Amino acid sequence: MKPAIVVIDMVKDSLDPSHPLPITPFARAIVPAINRLTEEARKRSIPVIFSTDSFLEGDFIFKGKMKEHSIRGTEGAEVTDRLVQAPTDIWLPKRRFSAFFKTDLDQTLRLYGVDTLAVTGITTNWCVLSTVLDALAHDFAAFFIEDGCAAHKEEVHENILNIFRNNAIYPLLQVMTTDAFLQKLD
Repeated sequence: MKPAIVVIDMVKDSLDPSHPLPITPFARAIVPAINRLTEEARKRSIPVIFSTDSFLEGDFIFKGKMKEHSIRGTEGAEVTDRLVQAPTDIWLPKRRFSAFFKTDLDQTLRLYGVDTLAVTGITTNWCVLSTVLDALAHDFAAFFIEDGCAAHKEEVHENILNIFRNNAIYPLLQVMTTDAFLQKLD
């Protein structure tokens, strides 16, 4: 296994308690698990990729119920200061849910010889899920890191993960904790 860690949408707008997004308290709760995972990854020379929302003002995506956030070029679209970053990390802004959609993630992963993604971040039921499914579509094994992901409600997070805990393409798609993933690396 040659993994990479992908951290989805952990931006300042999503972790600031004054922002109107309902994910905020749950997003803050997963920060320690993500920091532990990325720290261990760096020690093992495993690529760490921050893939973050980077919308344009008036973006199509805001024509639904979603409030404007993570506007490209604003401080709110930057990776949260709550997460530890290193100069070797990759920052990959994205315009839609999946970290693969119209980005160079596939090419970047292949450059590093990656065959497996450990996906963390928000939201389990949208952007994390889209990235995990697209990883499989691009022939990468994928892991939901369950204590490193969050949704706007705990039951939504759990329902999504429960759908994939016992699946037909296991072991290509797995749900596991940070500890279980790190043990897999040993």
